[in-house]
Amino acid sequence: MRIGIMGGTFDPVHTGHLIIAQEVAWRLGLDQVLFMPAAHPPHKQHQQVTSERCRLEMVRLATEDNPLFEVETLELERGGLSYTANTLETLCERLGQPPQTLIYFIIGADAAADLLSWYRPERVLELTRLAVVDRPGYHLPLDKLQAGLPNVDLNERILQVEVPLIEIAANGIRTRVQQGAPIKYLVPPVIEEYIRREKLYSE
Repeated sequence: MRIGIMGGTFDPVHTGHLIIAQEVAWRLGLDQVLFMPAAHPPHKQHQQVTSERCRLEMVRLATEDNPLFEVETLELERGGLSYTANTLETLCERLGQPPQTLIYFIIGADAAADLLSWYRPERVLELTRLAVVDRPGYHLPLDKLQAGLPNVDLNERILQVEVPLIEIAANGIRTRVQQGAPIKYLVPPVIEEYIRREKLYSE
C-alpha cells in the first residue's frame, strides 16, 4: 500500500491542492491520498484560522468525488499544536509500517526548504518519504539540508515530484472574498458555494 499524506490548514482548500494531490498520486503510483487538516500548525500560531468544523467540511466536500482521496481527522481530534513527527508516528501505528505500507508526505518546496527547523526532522524522514512539489520562486536547497542531516540519505528520503505550477494561495482567496472579487475556478464550485453560504472570509 502506497499512501500520500497531504496536510494543511486548508483555509480554504482550493483547486491547487486537488491538482497537486492527483498529480503526485499518478506519478508515484499511490493507492490513496489522505487530506489531513491541521488543528494548530506551529508556524501559524499567531494567525487567525477558520473554525475546524468549516475547514473539515470544505475538505470533505472538495474530495468526496475522487475515490483516491480520503479525509484524515487525526490532528483535529488530537487538538493542540500539530507536529508532523508526532502525527506520522500515530499514522504509522494505524496504517502499517514499511515495507507493507509506504507513506509519502506531500509538501511544497517552500515548506521542505525549512526542514531543519521542524520538530524532530530525522524522525519524520525515518517514517516517511517527502514528496516535494515545486512552488513558484522556491528552490530546494538539498546540499544545505544534507549538511544539516548528515545521518540521513536525502537522495533516498526526498523525492522531487514535477507537477503543474499552480499559483493559487489560500490567503489570496480569502483576500478576494473580502474584496468581493470572484473566486470561480480558484476553488471547486461546491467550495465557492460553501464559502458564500457560511459567509466565510467576508469580514
